[in-house]
Amino acid sequence: MNTMCGGLEDCRASLAGGVLTLENSRIARAYRWNEGHLIGLSLTDVQSGDAWALSAEAPDCAFPGVEEIPTRGALEVTPVAATPLRPAHLQVDVTTSLGVLRVRRRFRIAPHCPAIACELALRGQWLRSDPPPAQTFREQVRLDEGHPYADTLDRLCVSDPHLRIECVRFRAITDQRNTLVERRAILPYRADAGLAGGLLLARRTLDGAGLFVLKEAPCCEEQLAWPGADFVCRVSQIRTVGIGVEPGDLDRDRWTRGYGTVVGVARGGELGLLSALRAYQGTIRTHLPDRDDMILLNTWGDRGQDARIGETFAMAELDRAARLGITHFQLDDGWQVGRTSNSAFAGGSLEGIWSQEGFWAPHPDRFPRGLGPVADRARELGIELCVWFNPSKDHSYAHWREDAEVLIGLYRAHGIRTFKIDGVVVPDKEADRNLRAMMEWVAEATEGRVVFNMDVTAGRRWGYHYGNDLGNIFVENRYTDWGNYYPHWTLRNLWMLSRYVPPQKLQIEFLNRWRNGDRYPAGDPLAPQRVPFEYCFAITAMAQPLAWFEATGLPEEALALGEVIRTYRAHQQAIHEGLILPVGEEPSGTSWTGFQSIGEGEGYLIVYREWNERPRASIHLWGLEGTQIRCRAVVGRGGDFEATVGADGMVDVALPGPFTYALYAYQVV
Repeated sequence: MNTMCGGLEDCRASLAGGVLTLENSRIARAYRWNEGHLIGLSLTDVQSGDAWALSAEAPDCAFPGVEEIPTRGALEVTPVAATPLRPAHLQVDVTTSLGVLRVRRRFRIAPHCPAIACELALRGQWLRSDPPPAQTFREQVRLDEGHPYADTLDRLCVSDPHLRIECVRFRAITDQRNTLVERRAILPYRADAGLAGGLLLARRTLDGAGLFVLKEAPCCEEQLAWPGADFVCRVSQIRTVGIGVEPGDLDRDRWTRGYGTVVGVARGGELGLLSALRAYQGTIRTHLPDRDDMILLNTWGDRGQDARIGETFAMAELDRAARLGITHFQLDDGWQVGRTSNSAFAGGSLEGIWSQEGFWAPHPDRFPRGLGPVADRARELGIELCVWFNPSKDHSYAHWREDAEVLIGLYRAHGIRTFKIDGVVVPDKEADRNLRAMMEWVAEATEGRVVFNMDVTAGRRWGYHYGNDLGNIFVENRYTDWGNYYPHWTLRNLWMLSRYVPPQKLQIEFLNRWRNGDRYPAGDPLAPQRVPFEYCFAITAMAQPLAWFEATGLPEEALALGEVIRTYRAHQQAIHEGLILPVGEEPSGTSWTGFQSIGEGEGYLIVYREWNERPRASIHLWGLEGTQIRCRAVVGRGGDFEATVGADGMVDVALPGPFTYALYAYQVV
């Protein structure tokens, strides 16, 4: 069997001689068929010719207690046309039966992408065995941190002993955390090393060939049925563990989706691997600038909560927003009749939403004419009206259809298509399934025009690498009211995430720097009151800027930022079309730092001089070693310049003083 599909000629799936091969022009992965219970044979970087021989004898997937001989193996290949949500790809379903357990591996092959994704699903019964008896000391040393009975999503039996591995761990629940990325490097050896993290990068020391494994799942502790590790490594094997499904989650008649893995290949060191990762991430959701690029104003950042929300307030905010160059205005909690636990007034709750009459109707006192007049005024000003929404978590989101119909109704009545999804808690697989169903229902009803701002600030939520095909990510709440907003903290979190998560997918906040100066230590040189408003905005430029304040609370001088934002908007699409990576030093409040958006022979560079006395600095640029570049200043305090990038990738930059920045468009000349 050999399948090629119209428009997807680059993508192929073939089964011949007991070997299944999945491939495109960049990657090929071959398996022993084994009646659909696949055993990895090889992984090849087609572009470079680098081959990874895989020496596995056991199937790549494993389920504790299930040792049945596979039967009823089946292969189904389906071309999937492009939609407003996802580019065209080849879907390859491999199913097998392990006794009463039915297993499906759904592969996605995108044209010219150096990675292949696979999502696991189960049906039937999983007769899981009891945990093993306690190990002896010698056995425990061999097992190290890895759980011996952890269910296995994928297995790469790489026999090369000269392999360096880096595991990247991501942190959400950002209301409690201020370091969102942690890295750990190991040399695999004889004992199993259990690694907690969402991404594994591996490089062969001798020839530079590299691969990555991305686990498409929430952050570690927020996963369902997390076994305590995501990867288990030793000198000859890399396992991805923790499928996110318990035996009790299964149904005889419908598939229960677990987590997924993505395996990609590249050479060219770290840039090669990160480029391959970003190429795959570009296939998760089609980026449509008219839908996905935004400068969104949400007034919650000034802690007025629902005490100020209403038609008069919203109209005034819109007028100010237009002067600032805002593209989207979002009514947060309080636009609706129902009073929540976040309310400035007592007696609110997020429990039993659908037992309360008219919870999601516009508040009759605050919006006596409904949302229509506000939506109309926003439209007149060229601004999209958006709202906050908290799905009803009762009984694992059993009311997901009713929730979906509220959002669909707002879209049909007022054209509202951007929704901040907040208050989410995902305690079990049923909740995971229903929450996903709600958003997919809305996406289908709006023909893919919807954008969900997925909040990851609290609770058991989806994080950075799971369920992110339906919108962007609201990363953090920070407030001057509590003295926990520092511009360099925000910059550091974006800088660290941007290495592995497309900044185009992240909403990053800037606040009203004039508020609450007394909440910061006297003389603190890094306090937001000492940082120019324009600089606070510039920190967010490579992401989706989030104006986290009441525009009517800004002083008149702040509205001068509108000219900068309008200039930035003319470049936002081009910036977001590039591969955006961090450059310079890690932000600390006293560093030289920035980002680079990499295109073909051109791109953008933004440089920040934090609070320091160094008028110049050398920073490393990605992929420009030994080239001559011409940099044209777009906004900020920099001037046009031309420079030769050193063989080590270093280039000198200059800015006139602390807390200044420059955004450049560059070309290789």
